[in-house]
Amino acid sequence: MSFESGEKTVIYFDNAATSFPKPESVYRAQDHISRTCCANPGRGGHYLAHQAAKIVLSARLDLARFFNISDCAQVAFSFNATEAINVALFGLLQPGDRVVTTSMEHNAVVRPLHELQQRGVEVVKVQADRQGRVTVEDIKQACSVSTQLVVLSHCSNVTGTLQPIGEIGPWCRQQGITFMVDAAQSAGVFPIDVEAMAIDLLAAPGHKSLMGPQGVGFLYVDEKIHLKPLKYGGTGTFSSQLTQPEQMPEHLECGTLNTPALAALSAGIHFVEQVGMAAICQHEQELTNRLRNGLSLLDNVTLYGPVEAEGGVVSFNIDKRDPAEVGFLLDHHYGIGTRVGLHCSPDAHRTIGSFPQGTIRISPGYFNTQEEVDCLLTAITEIIGDSLSAASV
Repeated sequence: MSFESGEKTVIYFDNAATSFPKPESVYRAQDHISRTCCANPGRGGHYLAHQAAKIVLSARLDLARFFNISDCAQVAFSFNATEAINVALFGLLQPGDRVVTTSMEHNAVVRPLHELQQRGVEVVKVQADRQGRVTVEDIKQACSVSTQLVVLSHCSNVTGTLQPIGEIGPWCRQQGITFMVDAAQSAGVFPIDVEAMAIDLLAAPGHKSLMGPQGVGFLYVDEKIHLKPLKYGGTGTFSSQLTQPEQMPEHLECGTLNTPALAALSAGIHFVEQVGMAAICQHEQELTNRLRNGLSLLDNVTLYGPVEAEGGVVSFNIDKRDPAEVGFLLDHHYGIGTRVGLHCSPDAHRTIGSFPQGTIRISPGYFNTQEEVDCLLTAITEIIGDSLSAASV
């Protein structure tokens, strides 16, 4: 979807970073609650505090329904997926533990694991293939030694590659290994059922394909898992005790929650449910395949990731052109917003062979159109064919 931003018309193709624009219902919900019911949820017995608490509970219930979580109290809110991942990893792992992950992870997983490695946690990275894929057998082999946790992203933010979490989770449960999924790129596009997929820990942001605003995410914790809190503070409950409450979600939540953002997140989830995940996924995959097919016809273009679209991400490079320069030209000369570089996932770029320069990443969303994809292909064709450079813009 193209839109006016100041004096510039922009075509937005960076939905893997954050979805934009949002459904109108999301804007309305956030504005309405900010104006009419922005009291402190769970703090005080007055009417507005109760109304705010209902909004928070509704968001929990919406997430529980969406991901087939039996008890919404096992959903703890966070600022984003990165914070949720930190809460899970630092709350679970102890020195001497062993964790298996993959070479396709975002720094939201890589950096916490690196820090934990310095503290005595053993970290084993399963090497993905050049398309960014790991198999169940790869995971099984890596877990041949006693392992406490398997953690991986459902969908790569660099290639859109989907990992077989529906097979990995049940196997981990049979082995008594905790299974954690980073669903930053998949939540809202691909079905995730924590029961059927045997997911013990699920982290996701609200601001991507769940269509919510920035500044809100969540962590689902299976009731059998006990995490040490990352944060301590006021919860509005058990205020006389010095320790953090043991009950969820207060065990992992403290301080004032972002009630307007949670209302908007609920509106985003309702939008996804009304349109249908299958319809959203099909639309994004059609745009992604249209883009991949168009790029494959161009000389001097290297494509990365699966040949057929999985997640809505296309990474590519133009021979002898710096991705940063191409991104600059697309932005300043054509008004097309993309993402270039390493995308906070250097391990993934090492895996697919695009390190250290990274790639140009295009990530269509539900509100993009085929016409916008064609505009992008025309722009890239011109950049390849002409001597246009950043210095000439």
